[in-house]
Amino acid sequence: MTAAGLNWQGLMEQMERALPHTQASDASLAYFRYPKRTVTLSLPVRMDDGAVRVFKGYRTVHSIGRGPAMGGVRYKDGLNAHECEVLAGIMTLKAAIADLPIGGAKGGVNVDPTTLSPGELERLTRRYTSELVELIGPREDIMSPDIGTDEQVMAWMLDTYNENLGDTSSGVVVGKPIPLGGSYGSKDARGRSAALVTEQVLGSVKNLSVAVQGFGGVGRKAAQVLAQRGAHIVAVSDQAGGAYASGGLDLDAVIAHRDLTGSVDGAGLRLTAQELLALDVDILVLAWDYGAINAGNAADVRARTLVEATNRAVMPEAETFLNRRGVQVIPDLIASNGGVIVNYLEWVQDASNFFWTEDEIVRALDTRILAALEHVMAFARTRQTDLRTAGYAVALNRLHDATILRGIYP
Repeated sequence: MTAAGLNWQGLMEQMERALPHTQASDASLAYFRYPKRTVTLSLPVRMDDGAVRVFKGYRTVHSIGRGPAMGGVRYKDGLNAHECEVLAGIMTLKAAIADLPIGGAKGGVNVDPTTLSPGELERLTRRYTSELVELIGPREDIMSPDIGTDEQVMAWMLDTYNENLGDTSSGVVVGKPIPLGGSYGSKDARGRSAALVTEQVLGSVKNLSVAVQGFGGVGRKAAQVLAQRGAHIVAVSDQAGGAYASGGLDLDAVIAHRDLTGSVDGAGLRLTAQELLALDVDILVLAWDYGAINAGNAADVRARTLVEATNRAVMPEAETFLNRRGVQVIPDLIASNGGVIVNYLEWVQDASNFFWTEDEIVRALDTRILAALEHVMAFARTRQTDLRTAGYAVALNRLHDATILRGIYP
Protein backbone atom coordinates (compact mmCIF):
# COMPACT_ATOMS: atom_id res chain seq x y z
CA MET A 1 0.00 0.00 0.00
CA THR A 2 1.54 3.30 -1.06
CA ALA A 3 1.20 6.65 0.62
CA ALA A 4 -1.22 7.61 -2.14
CA GLY A 5 -3.78 5.43 -0.40
CA LEU A 6 -3.56 7.57 2.72
CA ASN A 7 -5.28 10.83 1.85
CA TRP A 8 -7.36 13.66 3.22
CA GLN A 9 -10.24 12.83 0.90
CA GLY A 10 -10.84 9.41 2.45
CA LEU A 11 -10.53 10.83 5.95
CA MET A 12 -12.89 13.71 5.25
CA GLU A 13 -15.46 11.46 3.54
CA GLN A 14 -15.67 9.34 6.68
CA MET A 15 -15.84 12.42 8.87
CA GLU A 16 -18.69 13.86 6.82
CA ARG A 17 -20.89 11.01 8.06
CA ALA A 18 -20.28 12.27 11.59
CA LEU A 19 -21.12 15.92 10.90
CA PRO A 20 -24.91 15.56 11.40
CA HIS A 21 -24.14 14.32 14.92
CA THR A 22 -21.89 17.26 15.83
CA GLN A 23 -21.97 20.96 16.57
CA ALA A 24 -19.01 21.55 14.26
CA SER A 25 -19.07 24.80 12.30
CA ASP A 26 -17.33 25.87 9.11
CA ALA A 27 -14.81 27.76 11.24
CA SER A 28 -13.93 24.82 13.49
CA LEU A 29 -13.80 22.43 10.51
CA ALA A 30 -11.40 24.78 8.75
CA TYR A 31 -9.00 24.34 11.64
CA PHE A 32 -9.16 20.60 11.14
CA ARG A 33 -8.93 20.55 7.35
CA TYR A 34 -5.72 22.57 7.26
CA PRO A 35 -2.71 21.52 9.36
CA LYS A 36 -1.11 24.37 11.28
CA ARG A 37 2.23 23.80 9.58
CA THR A 38 4.31 21.28 7.67
CA VAL A 39 8.05 21.68 7.26
CA THR A 40 10.21 19.81 4.76
CA LEU A 41 13.86 19.31 5.63
CA SER A 42 16.99 18.42 3.66
CA LEU A 43 19.21 16.39 5.96
CA PRO A 44 22.85 15.92 4.88
CA VAL A 45 24.46 13.05 6.78
CA ARG A 46 28.00 11.74 6.56
CA MET A 47 27.89 8.00 6.00
CA ASP A 48 30.39 5.47 7.33
CA ASP A 49 32.26 5.39 4.02
CA GLY A 50 32.83 9.16 4.14
CA ALA A 51 30.22 10.05 1.52
CA VAL A 52 27.49 12.59 2.27
CA ARG A 53 23.92 11.50 1.66
CA VAL A 54 20.97 13.90 1.79
CA PHE A 55 17.72 12.57 3.26
CA LYS A 56 14.27 14.16 3.16
CA GLY A 57 12.63 14.83 6.52
CA TYR A 58 9.22 16.17 7.52
CA ARG A 59 7.31 17.44 10.55
CA THR A 60 3.62 18.35 10.63
CA VAL A 61 1.86 20.08 13.50
CA HIS A 62 -1.81 19.59 12.84
CA SER A 63 -3.49 21.32 15.78
CA ILE A 64 -2.67 23.23 18.97
CA GLY A 65 -6.30 24.11 19.72
CA ARG A 66 -6.44 21.95 22.86
CA GLY A 67 -2.76 22.15 23.82
CA PRO A 68 0.74 21.51 22.47
CA ALA A 69 1.12 19.08 19.61
CA MET A 70 2.37 15.54 20.16
CA GLY A 71 3.08 12.78 17.69
CA GLY A 72 5.40 10.13 16.36
CA VAL A 73 8.59 10.28 14.32
CA ARG A 74 8.79 7.49 11.76
CA TYR A 75 11.79 6.37 9.75
CA LYS A 76 10.18 4.76 6.75
CA ASP A 77 11.06 4.24 3.12
CA GLY A 78 8.73 6.31 0.94
CA LEU A 79 7.55 8.68 3.69
CA ASN A 80 6.25 12.01 2.37
CA ALA A 81 4.68 15.19 3.70
CA HIS A 82 1.11 14.18 2.87
CA GLU A 83 1.36 10.97 4.89
CA CYS A 84 2.58 13.01 7.87
CA GLU A 85 -0.32 15.46 7.51
CA VAL A 86 -3.00 12.76 7.44
CA LEU A 87 -1.50 10.88 10.39
CA ALA A 88 -1.11 14.12 12.36
CA GLY A 89 -4.82 14.79 11.82
CA ILE A 90 -5.66 11.33 13.11
CA MET A 91 -3.51 12.02 16.17
CA THR A 92 -5.54 15.17 16.84
CA LEU A 93 -8.74 13.10 16.72
CA LYS A 94 -7.37 10.38 19.02
CA ALA A 95 -6.21 12.91 21.60
CA ALA A 96 -9.61 14.60 21.55
CA ILE A 97 -11.43 11.29 21.98
CA ALA A 98 -9.24 10.52 25.01
CA ASP A 99 -10.01 14.08 26.24
CA LEU A 100 -6.33 14.99 26.48
CA PRO A 101 -5.17 18.64 26.41
CA ILE A 102 -2.90 18.11 23.39
CA GLY A 103 -3.11 18.21 19.62
CA GLY A 104 -1.72 15.99 16.89
CA ALA A 105 1.62 15.95 15.09
CA LYS A 106 3.62 13.52 12.95
CA GLY A 107 6.96 13.51 11.20
CA GLY A 108 9.95 11.52 10.18
CA VAL A 109 12.48 10.75 7.49
CA ASN A 110 12.20 9.01 4.13
CA VAL A 111 14.62 6.18 4.90
CA ASP A 112 14.71 2.46 5.51
CA PRO A 113 16.45 2.41 8.91
CA THR A 114 17.56 -1.20 8.44
CA THR A 115 19.97 0.00 5.74
CA LEU A 116 21.83 2.28 8.17
CA SER A 117 24.57 1.41 10.63
CA PRO A 118 24.03 2.44 14.28
CA GLY A 119 26.37 5.38 13.76
CA GLU A 120 24.58 6.53 10.62
CA LEU A 121 21.23 6.21 12.38
CA GLU A 122 22.45 8.35 15.27
CA ARG A 123 23.89 11.04 12.96
CA LEU A 124 20.64 11.16 10.95
CA THR A 125 18.60 11.45 14.15
CA ARG A 126 20.73 14.25 15.54
CA ARG A 127 20.62 16.14 12.23
CA TYR A 128 16.83 15.83 12.03
CA THR A 129 16.44 17.07 15.60
CA SER A 130 18.87 19.94 15.11
CA GLU A 131 16.94 21.19 12.08
CA LEU A 132 13.73 21.23 14.16
CA VAL A 133 15.14 22.54 17.42
CA GLU A 134 13.47 25.97 17.14
CA LEU A 135 10.06 24.42 16.37
CA ILE A 136 9.85 21.62 18.94
CA GLY A 137 9.66 21.72 22.72
CA PRO A 138 7.66 20.47 25.72
CA ARG A 139 5.18 23.34 25.32
CA GLU A 140 5.14 23.39 21.52
CA ASP A 141 5.64 20.05 19.78
CA ILE A 142 6.51 16.79 21.56
CA MET A 143 7.97 13.88 19.61
CA SER A 144 7.44 10.15 20.21
CA PRO A 145 8.50 6.79 18.70
CA ASP A 146 6.79 5.41 15.63
CA ILE A 147 7.59 2.98 12.83
CA GLY A 148 11.35 2.57 12.53
CA THR A 149 12.21 4.47 15.72
CA ASP A 150 12.52 3.42 19.34
CA GLU A 151 13.54 4.64 22.79
CA GLN A 152 17.21 4.88 21.74
CA VAL A 153 16.27 7.25 18.92
CA MET A 154 14.25 9.28 21.43
CA ALA A 155 17.29 9.43 23.73
CA TRP A 156 19.41 10.86 20.90
CA MET A 157 16.69 13.40 20.13
CA LEU A 158 16.48 14.45 23.78
CA ASP A 159 20.25 14.88 24.05
CA THR A 160 20.49 16.83 20.78
CA TYR A 161 17.69 19.19 21.77
CA ASN A 162 19.19 19.91 25.18
CA GLU A 163 22.72 20.33 23.81
CA ASN A 164 21.48 22.82 21.22
CA LEU A 165 19.57 24.90 23.78
CA GLY A 166 21.76 24.39 26.83
CA ASP A 167 18.68 23.01 28.58
CA THR A 168 17.79 19.99 30.72
CA SER A 169 14.19 19.61 29.58
CA SER A 170 13.04 16.00 29.31
CA GLY A 171 9.49 16.62 28.06
CA VAL A 172 10.38 17.42 24.44
CA VAL A 173 10.22 13.69 23.64
CA VAL A 174 8.20 10.83 25.11
CA GLY A 175 8.73 7.11 24.76
CA LYS A 176 12.20 7.64 26.24
CA PRO A 177 14.24 5.17 28.27
CA ILE A 178 13.11 5.18 31.90
CA PRO A 179 16.48 6.48 33.22
CA LEU A 180 16.01 9.60 31.06
CA GLY A 181 12.50 10.42 32.26
CA GLY A 182 10.56 7.76 30.41
CA SER A 183 7.45 6.09 31.74
CA TYR A 184 6.50 2.56 32.61
CA GLY A 185 4.01 1.06 30.20
CA SER A 186 5.18 3.02 27.18
CA LYS A 187 6.08 0.04 24.99
CA ASP A 188 2.93 -1.93 25.79
CA ALA A 189 0.23 0.74 25.78
CA ARG A 190 -1.04 0.46 22.20
CA GLY A 191 -1.22 -3.32 22.24
CA ARG A 192 -2.83 -3.33 25.68
CA SER A 193 -5.48 -0.82 24.61
CA ALA A 194 -6.29 -2.82 21.47
CA ALA A 195 -6.92 -5.93 23.56
CA LEU A 196 -8.91 -4.19 26.32
CA VAL A 197 -11.09 -2.32 23.83
CA THR A 198 -11.75 -5.49 21.83
CA GLU A 199 -12.84 -7.37 24.94
CA GLN A 200 -15.09 -4.52 26.03
CA VAL A 201 -16.74 -4.08 22.63
CA LEU A 202 -17.36 -7.82 22.15
CA GLY A 203 -18.29 -8.49 25.78
CA SER A 204 -15.83 -11.39 26.02
CA VAL A 205 -12.99 -12.87 23.97
CA LYS A 206 -12.98 -16.24 25.69
CA ASN A 207 -12.49 -19.10 23.21
CA LEU A 208 -12.48 -16.72 20.25
CA SER A 209 -9.87 -17.29 17.53
CA VAL A 210 -7.44 -14.45 16.80
CA ALA A 211 -4.95 -13.71 14.02
CA VAL A 212 -2.42 -10.91 14.50
CA GLN A 213 -0.82 -9.13 11.55
CA GLY A 214 2.37 -7.42 12.74
CA PHE A 215 3.97 -9.24 15.67
CA GLY A 216 6.11 -6.33 16.83
CA GLY A 217 5.67 -4.59 20.15
CA VAL A 218 2.01 -3.70 19.55
CA GLY A 219 0.90 -7.01 18.09
CA ARG A 220 2.79 -9.03 20.68
CA LYS A 221 1.21 -7.23 23.61
CA ALA A 222 -2.27 -7.38 22.07
CA ALA A 223 -1.87 -11.13 21.56
CA GLN A 224 -0.62 -11.68 25.11
CA VAL A 225 -3.46 -9.74 26.74
CA LEU A 226 -6.10 -11.40 24.56
CA ALA A 227 -4.64 -14.83 25.37
CA GLN A 228 -4.68 -14.01 29.09
CA ARG A 229 -8.39 -13.32 28.71
CA GLY A 230 -9.10 -16.67 27.11
CA ALA A 231 -8.70 -16.06 23.36
CA HIS A 232 -6.83 -18.51 21.12
CA ILE A 233 -4.06 -16.86 19.08
CA VAL A 234 -4.00 -19.07 16.00
CA ALA A 235 -1.77 -17.03 13.69
CA VAL A 236 0.80 -14.23 13.77
CA SER A 237 2.92 -12.61 11.06
CA ASP A 238 5.69 -10.11 10.49
CA GLN A 239 7.58 -8.84 7.44
CA ALA A 240 9.38 -12.13 6.90
CA GLY A 241 6.40 -14.49 7.15
CA GLY A 242 3.93 -16.03 9.54
CA ALA A 243 3.08 -18.92 11.83
CA TYR A 244 -0.21 -20.79 12.21
CA ALA A 245 -1.64 -23.45 14.53
CA SER A 246 -5.34 -24.27 14.38
CA GLY A 247 -5.48 -25.11 18.09
CA GLY A 248 -3.62 -21.96 19.13
CA LEU A 249 0.04 -20.97 19.18
CA ASP A 250 2.27 -21.12 22.25
CA LEU A 251 3.07 -17.41 22.46
CA ASP A 252 6.10 -17.91 24.71
CA ALA A 253 7.56 -20.29 22.11
CA VAL A 254 6.73 -17.86 19.28
CA ILE A 255 8.46 -14.99 21.09
CA ALA A 256 11.50 -17.16 21.82
CA HIS A 257 11.64 -18.19 18.16
CA ARG A 258 11.43 -14.57 17.04
CA ASP A 259 14.13 -13.49 19.48
CA LEU A 260 16.39 -16.28 18.17
CA THR A 261 15.77 -15.93 14.43
CA GLY A 262 14.50 -12.34 14.08
CA SER A 263 11.09 -13.44 12.79
CA VAL A 264 8.01 -15.49 13.70
CA ASP A 265 8.36 -17.32 10.38
CA GLY A 266 8.63 -21.02 11.15
CA ALA A 267 7.28 -20.82 14.70
CA GLY A 268 4.28 -22.83 13.46
CA LEU A 269 2.90 -23.85 10.09
CA ARG A 270 4.22 -21.28 7.64
CA LEU A 271 1.87 -18.82 5.98
CA THR A 272 2.25 -15.46 4.27
CA ALA A 273 0.93 -12.16 5.58
CA GLN A 274 -1.76 -12.16 2.89
CA GLU A 275 -2.82 -15.69 3.81
CA LEU A 276 -3.14 -14.57 7.43
CA LEU A 277 -5.44 -11.71 6.43
CA ALA A 278 -7.75 -14.23 4.75
CA LEU A 279 -8.02 -16.68 7.67
CA ASP A 280 -11.45 -17.66 8.96
CA VAL A 281 -11.10 -16.27 12.50
CA ASP A 282 -13.26 -14.38 14.97
CA ILE A 283 -10.83 -11.46 15.41
CA LEU A 284 -8.18 -10.05 13.09
CA VAL A 285 -5.80 -7.64 14.84
CA LEU A 286 -4.04 -5.27 12.42
CA ALA A 287 -0.84 -4.07 14.04
CA TRP A 288 1.54 -3.22 11.22
CA ASP A 289 0.84 -0.06 9.20
CA TYR A 290 -1.93 1.76 7.37
CA GLY A 291 -3.66 0.20 4.39
CA ALA A 292 -3.37 -3.46 5.37
CA ILE A 293 -6.98 -3.99 4.32
CA ASN A 294 -7.82 -2.18 1.11
CA ALA A 295 -9.95 -2.43 -2.00
CA GLY A 296 -7.62 -5.07 -3.41
CA ASN A 297 -7.98 -7.61 -0.58
CA ALA A 298 -11.16 -6.71 1.34
CA ALA A 299 -13.11 -9.48 -0.41
CA ASP A 300 -10.64 -12.05 0.96
CA VAL A 301 -11.29 -11.12 4.61
CA ARG A 302 -13.25 -13.76 6.53
CA ALA A 303 -12.78 -12.48 10.07
CA ARG A 304 -15.90 -11.31 11.93
CA THR A 305 -14.19 -8.41 13.73
CA LEU A 306 -11.23 -6.31 12.61
CA VAL A 307 -9.22 -4.35 15.19
CA GLU A 308 -7.12 -1.40 14.06
CA ALA A 309 -4.20 -1.59 16.49
CA THR A 310 -2.40 0.87 14.22
CA ASN A 311 -3.57 3.98 12.41
CA ARG A 312 -5.72 3.63 9.31
CA ALA A 313 -5.19 -0.11 8.90
CA VAL A 314 -8.51 -0.41 7.04
CA MET A 315 -8.96 1.89 4.06
CA PRO A 316 -12.34 3.66 3.77
CA GLU A 317 -13.46 1.85 0.61
CA ALA A 318 -12.61 -1.50 2.22
CA GLU A 319 -14.48 -0.63 5.41
CA THR A 320 -17.61 0.30 3.46
CA PHE A 321 -17.47 -3.07 1.70
CA LEU A 322 -16.88 -4.99 4.94
CA ASN A 323 -19.66 -3.18 6.80
CA ARG A 324 -22.11 -4.26 4.13
CA ARG A 325 -21.07 -7.84 4.82
CA GLY A 326 -21.66 -7.39 8.55
CA VAL A 327 -17.98 -7.27 9.51
CA GLN A 328 -17.32 -5.04 12.50
CA VAL A 329 -14.32 -2.71 12.46
CA ILE A 330 -13.06 -1.42 15.81
CA PRO A 331 -11.32 1.78 14.67
CA ASP A 332 -7.87 3.04 15.51
CA LEU A 333 -9.42 6.11 17.13
CA ILE A 334 -10.33 4.01 20.15
CA ALA A 335 -8.48 0.71 19.71
CA SER A 336 -4.95 2.12 19.64
CA ASN A 337 -5.27 5.29 21.67
CA GLY A 338 -3.40 3.75 24.61
CA GLY A 339 -0.25 5.00 22.91
CA VAL A 340 -1.20 8.66 22.97
CA ILE A 341 -2.56 8.30 26.53
CA VAL A 342 0.64 6.85 27.97
CA ASN A 343 2.71 9.42 26.06
CA TYR A 344 0.60 12.14 27.66
CA LEU A 345 1.14 10.56 31.10
CA GLU A 346 4.90 10.55 30.51
CA TRP A 347 4.80 14.22 29.47
CA VAL A 348 2.89 15.09 32.66
CA GLN A 349 5.44 13.24 34.78
CA ASP A 350 8.30 15.05 33.06
CA ALA A 351 6.63 18.43 33.61
CA SER A 352 6.16 17.80 37.34
CA ASN A 353 9.37 15.80 37.82
CA PHE A 354 7.30 13.31 39.81
CA PHE A 355 7.15 9.75 38.50
CA TRP A 356 4.55 7.10 39.16
CA THR A 357 5.03 3.38 39.76
CA GLU A 358 4.30 0.82 37.07
CA ASP A 359 1.05 -0.23 38.79
CA GLU A 360 -0.09 3.39 38.98
CA ILE A 361 0.63 3.89 35.28
CA VAL A 362 -1.26 0.74 34.27
CA ARG A 363 -4.28 1.73 36.37
CA ALA A 364 -4.29 5.28 34.97
CA LEU A 365 -3.89 3.96 31.43
CA ASP A 366 -6.70 1.41 31.74
CA THR A 367 -9.02 3.96 33.35
CA ARG A 368 -8.55 6.46 30.53
CA ILE A 369 -8.77 3.83 27.78
CA LEU A 370 -12.06 2.46 29.08
CA ALA A 371 -13.51 5.90 29.88
CA ALA A 372 -12.86 7.05 26.31
CA LEU A 373 -14.36 3.85 24.92
CA GLU A 374 -17.48 4.07 27.09
CA HIS A 375 -18.08 7.66 25.98
CA VAL A 376 -17.83 6.67 22.31
CA MET A 377 -19.98 3.54 22.78
CA ALA A 378 -22.65 5.53 24.62
CA PHE A 379 -22.65 8.09 21.82
CA ALA A 380 -22.95 5.30 19.23
CA ARG A 381 -25.91 3.75 21.06
CA THR A 382 -27.70 7.08 21.45
CA ARG A 383 -27.17 8.16 17.84
CA GLN A 384 -27.34 4.64 16.37
CA THR A 385 -24.04 4.96 14.54
CA ASP A 386 -20.97 2.77 14.09
CA LEU A 387 -17.99 3.26 16.40
CA ARG A 388 -15.88 5.19 13.88
CA THR A 389 -18.63 7.72 13.19
CA ALA A 390 -19.24 8.08 16.93
CA GLY A 391 -15.53 8.57 17.56
CA TYR A 392 -15.27 11.27 14.91
CA ALA A 393 -18.33 13.03 16.32
CA VAL A 394 -16.98 13.02 19.88
CA ALA A 395 -13.64 14.38 18.69
CA LEU A 396 -15.14 17.04 16.42
CA ASN A 397 -17.41 18.30 19.20
CA ARG A 398 -14.45 18.73 21.54
CA LEU A 399 -12.34 20.41 18.86
CA HIS A 400 -15.27 22.69 18.02
CA ASP A 401 -15.65 23.71 21.67
CA ALA A 402 -11.95 24.56 21.90
CA THR A 403 -12.02 26.55 18.67
CA ILE A 404 -15.06 28.60 19.66
CA LEU A 405 -13.69 29.34 23.13
CA ARG A 406 -10.32 30.43 21.80
CA GLY A 407 -11.78 32.49 18.96
CA ILE A 408 -10.16 33.44 15.68
CA TYR A 409 -7.06 35.62 16.02
CA PRO A 410 -7.52 38.75 13.85
